[in-house]
Amino acid sequence: MEFKNTKSIFTQIGDDVKDKIMEGEYAEEGKIPSTRELAGIVGVNPNTTIKAYAVLQQEGIIYTQRGKGYFVSQGAKATIVKNKQAEFLNEVLPETVDQALKLGITFDELQNYLKDLYHEEK
Repeated sequence: MEFKNTKSIFTQIGDDVKDKIMEGEYAEEGKIPSTRELAGIVGVNPNTTIKAYAVLQQEGIIYTQRGKGYFVSQGAKATIVKNKQAEFLNEVLPETVDQALKLGITFDELQNYLKDLYHEEK
């Protein structure tokens, strides 16, 4: 895993776990790697993954079963999607529109570009 300087490492690890849940790599009610296993996979101190898992537990994304490990919570995918949509609509999109306005990109130009991107994805 390559880390960026824009967010803390434990946040990036948590985001990666969320992405894997959204993509179906980690199934709801399914077991996920232990903090030690994940630390070895991503090459960080186990305390960093412990902190990431603690945040995910507080958000209700994962839970622990004593002696068995960590599991993905029922409804975690829907919660993640809802939160990411809100973040996109309330933070990312307004910044994008602000930048487009500063660059003199018109609404029609932006709309046409978005249409092209959506057609490429289909």
